[in-house]
Amino acid sequence: MRDRYELPPSVPARAGTFAALGTRDFRVLWSGTWASYIPFFMSNVVNGVVAFQLTHVNRGFGAVMLGQGLAMAVLAPFGGAGADRWPKRRLLAASQTCGAAVFGSFAVLLALHSLTILAMALGVFVLGVAVSFLGPARQALAAELVVPELRGNAVALNQIPLTGSQLLGPAIAGLLLNSPFGAVGAYALMSALYAIAALSLFWLPKSLVRANAGDSHLFADLVEGLEYVWAHRRLRLLVSFFVCVIVAGFSYVTMLAGLVEHAFERGAQAGVPPLTFTSALGGLVISLITARMAGGVRVLPLFLTMPFVFAAGLLCLGAAPSYSAAVAAMLLVGIGFGGFQTLNSAVIVQNTEPAYFGRVFSLSMLAFAGVSLMGLPVAAFADAVGERTTLAVLSAAVVAISLGIGAMLRRTHS
Repeated sequence: MRDRYELPPSVPARAGTFAALGTRDFRVLWSGTWASYIPFFMSNVVNGVVAFQLTHVNRGFGAVMLGQGLAMAVLAPFGGAGADRWPKRRLLAASQTCGAAVFGSFAVLLALHSLTILAMALGVFVLGVAVSFLGPARQALAAELVVPELRGNAVALNQIPLTGSQLLGPAIAGLLLNSPFGAVGAYALMSALYAIAALSLFWLPKSLVRANAGDSHLFADLVEGLEYVWAHRRLRLLVSFFVCVIVAGFSYVTMLAGLVEHAFERGAQAGVPPLTFTSALGGLVISLITARMAGGVRVLPLFLTMPFVFAAGLLCLGAAPSYSAAVAAMLLVGIGFGGFQTLNSAVIVQNTEPAYFGRVFSLSMLAFAGVSLMGLPVAAFADAVGERTTLAVLSAAVVAISLGIGAMLRRTHS
């Protein structure tokens, strides 16, 4: 095992979509990332279906998401500061072990018919604490394990397990929900996968630790990271753009179960997984395409285009006359969202010094904290005015943000 201060071995920065996979340590991390992301995206489907079945309103899942959002909103920036000062491998192991414990508990409680909305909210609050540290540590470690010329490609490739898991997670969740194992089996598998992801880290070397990490406190590192982002206008706009678009648009997930049941008169258990699967398929395809461009100079214009594709998909979903049309609309949603998310990581790593990777990535994660916090009010709005109208409002919000902040980013690029 290499010393934690030793840089990864130099490898040629060859061009190509999968260039960073030429580095052995990155391949290990990349493989383990699948086992970490699949249960996370299974949870969006399984928690949504279970919460809707317990309450029969969109607000049930919104209340569950609120727990995760509160944890991430408070702790995500600290998670980034921790990733820049503590061993990243250790942070990942602890976070993934926590995920295994949460979903294992859900499986036991549900099997005993004792799982409640409050218990789910508390569980995902704990998961939100873990994810606050897991996300920045994983992205920062991906950039650390390769030579500088491959960093953009590495963080873009690290998005492929993310989008691929958005494909596999809902598919596996749907199969299990409609099998004799049901949600109990789904939660048990989610727990096992998180445990496997934690164990895979034993094949990685000890993480790099900043030489002067002990000279400052965690809160001081957090403040320094915020000051760094604020001092760099383009980086400040990039982070703001990503957070605002995701918060405005991705809240649609809280109403998928209601949309399926109310607009298309299908059961949520059978109707939600194909929608999320199709979205993830579009996201995976666009991630593979854009990973090759992640280190190029034209990445920003493509990045700025993706939110408009995302907004068009949301609008089509809300206007879909049939369930099959809704499935087709979700392909467009996935392309826009997946491309935007993949290219965001690549653009940020191009504009950030390595010592600040964790803290900057953690600020981007505030987007998903915001989604969880917005879940309850968006779900309540959907209960009041309908899912179709709510999707149109979310689409308009994404367009407005993209026109405003996107225009400012274009000026910084010119």
